[in-house]
Amino acid sequence: MSSPDRLPVRENLALMSGYHSPQLDVAVRLNTNESPVPPPEGWAEALRAAQADINWHRYPDRGAHELRAALAKHEQVAPEQVFAANGSNEVLQCLMLAFGGPGRAALTFEPTYALHSHISRLAATEVVTGERNEDFSLDADYAAAMVAEHRPAVTFLCSPNNPTGMVEPPQLVERLLADVSALPGLLLMDEAYGQFDPHTSVDLVDEGRPLAVTRTYSKTWSMAAARLGYLVGPSWLVAELEKSALPYHLDTMKQIAGRLALDYEDEMNERVAMLVAERERIAAALDQLPVRHWPSGANFMLLRPDSGDGDAVWQGLVDRSVLVRNCSSWPRLAGCLRVTVGSPAENDAFLSALSEVLT
Repeated sequence: MSSPDRLPVRENLALMSGYHSPQLDVAVRLNTNESPVPPPEGWAEALRAAQADINWHRYPDRGAHELRAALAKHEQVAPEQVFAANGSNEVLQCLMLAFGGPGRAALTFEPTYALHSHISRLAATEVVTGERNEDFSLDADYAAAMVAEHRPAVTFLCSPNNPTGMVEPPQLVERLLADVSALPGLLLMDEAYGQFDPHTSVDLVDEGRPLAVTRTYSKTWSMAAARLGYLVGPSWLVAELEKSALPYHLDTMKQIAGRLALDYEDEMNERVAMLVAERERIAAALDQLPVRHWPSGANFMLLRPDSGDGDAVWQGLVDRSVLVRNCSSWPRLAGCLRVTVGSPAENDAFLSALSEVLT
């Protein structure tokens, strides 16, 4: 008996592949930019105690009011200027569902975070791809010309940029903000790694600017397992995102976990300082090896072996039980690898394995 015809997936998804990171059984995992240390024990104890007061038979606070108020205080904005969701990727999805769609375009500058274009396409938005310079910097005049030519609804910038680690100059951000404002359009600053950089575009957010900044708990707050992210932007933009989010999308446990984490900012800053110091130690060690690496303002580094064979180096590291991200197939990143800054012991293992593979 022949099987019935199946409903095909919509055409603009048929050729797409998902966004995945290998999960291999290795001793040292440095491929997904997670924190190498867990949250403070005080936070874990407070979270366990808070569970006793959860009304499990009731839906969560749909507006996440306590979490948003705590985040607003942390970012020095109004609660109405904060939107929280299941990771910054869901924030981006809500943004593109609200402001993207058929007949609209999103502008990215490659290489950059792959989910910016992926989520835009999922939301049936045309993706316009701009180019970075050979050193992965972005020319301001070129970026402005792309905005003027294509008139995107949403322009994406990631700073520090993933996967290059490079920081966008504040002057570039301010110029692009002026350019998209004149369209009109939106500028989305992805600051998933923002705590590693002294500059933040949150300072530019106000009711009169079409600027939104996304951040995550996955990196510096050591809460990748929670999948919690948020956006800071004008209240009118946040109100539109609430329309595109599913009802009760943020569970009670997650809201409590995110609120309690903000009580441990000093510990977070200590983790950041440790990782920055380790990042600079890795950079100094890479200077002594046959690789090119780029300046990073994040908790990872991008490198390219002088041999150009990133695949072989990646496999050699895996054979030594060290997993990094193989970026060789990504746009403009032939031969490149990205390594997360881990604990001192993990970084030692990576550097030792890399030295063996390269020599």
